[in-house]
Amino acid sequence: MQPDLTDGTTGILFTDQYQLTMAQLYFDQGLHTRRARFEMFFREYPDYGEHQAGYCIAAGLEPLLEWMEGLRFTEDDLAAIAAQRTGAGERRFRDEFLEWLRHAGDMTAIHVDAVAEGRVVHPHVPMVVVDGPLAIAQMLETAIINHISYPTLVATKASRVQEAGRGRPVLEFGLRRGPGWGANAGARAALVGGCDFTSNVGVSQALGLDPKGTHAHSMVQVFMAVGGGEREAFRAYAASYPDECILLVDTIDTLASGVPNAISVFEELRAAGHDPRGIRLDSGDLAFLAVQSARMLDEAGFPQVQIVLSSNLDELAMWQILSQIEVEAPRYGVSPESVVRRLAYGVGTRLITSHGDSALGGVYKLVAVADAGGDLQPAIKVSDSPEKVPVPGVKQVWRVYDRRGIATADVIGVAGESPFDGAVRLAHPHRTGVGRVLHGVEVSLVEELLEPAFRDGGRTRPAPNLEDMRRRRHVDLERLDPGVRRLVNPHIYHVSLTEQMRDLREHLVAAAAR
Repeated sequence: MQPDLTDGTTGILFTDQYQLTMAQLYFDQGLHTRRARFEMFFREYPDYGEHQAGYCIAAGLEPLLEWMEGLRFTEDDLAAIAAQRTGAGERRFRDEFLEWLRHAGDMTAIHVDAVAEGRVVHPHVPMVVVDGPLAIAQMLETAIINHISYPTLVATKASRVQEAGRGRPVLEFGLRRGPGWGANAGARAALVGGCDFTSNVGVSQALGLDPKGTHAHSMVQVFMAVGGGEREAFRAYAASYPDECILLVDTIDTLASGVPNAISVFEELRAAGHDPRGIRLDSGDLAFLAVQSARMLDEAGFPQVQIVLSSNLDELAMWQILSQIEVEAPRYGVSPESVVRRLAYGVGTRLITSHGDSALGGVYKLVAVADAGGDLQPAIKVSDSPEKVPVPGVKQVWRVYDRRGIATADVIGVAGESPFDGAVRLAHPHRTGVGRVLHGVEVSLVEELLEPAFRDGGRTRPAPNLEDMRRRRHVDLERLDPGVRRLVNPHIYHVSLTEQMRDLREHLVAAAAR
């Protein structure tokens, strides 16, 4: 009998072993209850090779907070930990530590501040900040990176796909190609990031959306195998779903068979008082086939019938298809706009896997720990790679908007400072001597990015609905420079440190080197 991998793996033991071993070490040293502060962020935007992201979309926070609510070590969890043995056969975790976990191993002393889900985010800017007892805060590292990194990766891809589609409907259907149960998180993130609907029935139901889907090639193959044919298959589908009939037309020959047979069935539907919905193209030269299909549908009197494109689409492929349509359509006497306005996109594998860059590289770093008197002291990690030296200490994070209302920088400063009263000197987060001066007259708005998200074992506010998260994304993108949103070689968005924060980090790095 195979083990049930959902039993005991979705609670507080959804972590890496070294989190537990460090927690016991802190317990042994009397440090386990000392207040500590950790931050989760990412270091680089996704780079897909031929094209690059210039921003990311935050996702995964609400599922993380839901997971944390009521989270604690159960008796089964403690028994499983107690059963572990070292290579010498000795118990790895001692009774005293397990007893502490039994009474204090929960989230009631954990505070979380975070960037709201759906917002635009940038490298090195904290997305999730955890403050609480060192041992418990440490054990959250794995789950927080897991809950935030992959959804943010997919939401970012979805946002780029939606922009590449020029506002036409985008449908996510990567469930078959996704990473196991993680495909649910991916589908949800895709909806946050810009997809209009998903084929994932469970996620659709959970979020109050209507799941979308048509039929597979196998349906046509069945009718062919039992003595019917493509038209009979289409006719059967239309009989079952007369008011939402979208037909997959490339099982045999798209232009010689599929589209003509679809048109014949559409004529029957119209005669019966129904409006045909569309066709789907899933192979071949999609731009050419879209132009020819649009021409044939127009000539048959179906100018409103939708053309759904699928087959390994992503933002770059969609951009190339639309560019080709603009050139090719006039050659056949077809208006490019008449083709584009009827398009919809089904995006699967390349979205759910973030094709081209499948890992965000999220990290979780200690930035402060309390001294013997209980005051938080900044902590630093030193590295030969400057970009791997985190920004230390308790901090504030602001988004600064210029006179046009466009975001010009995310600024990381020391908690309590007020750097925007006049001219403010900003430093590059990793390059010594690189910076700029931002004058007050250039600033129209300064906004704090981190919001209280979790206190006393529960959320600080009700979970937002999908539309709230989508609205955040839309507002943030509208306030992002078009060059930063560009699909290929985007402008670099400024993430900066205040002088006070730069000096603090340089002081800590120098002290660590002594």
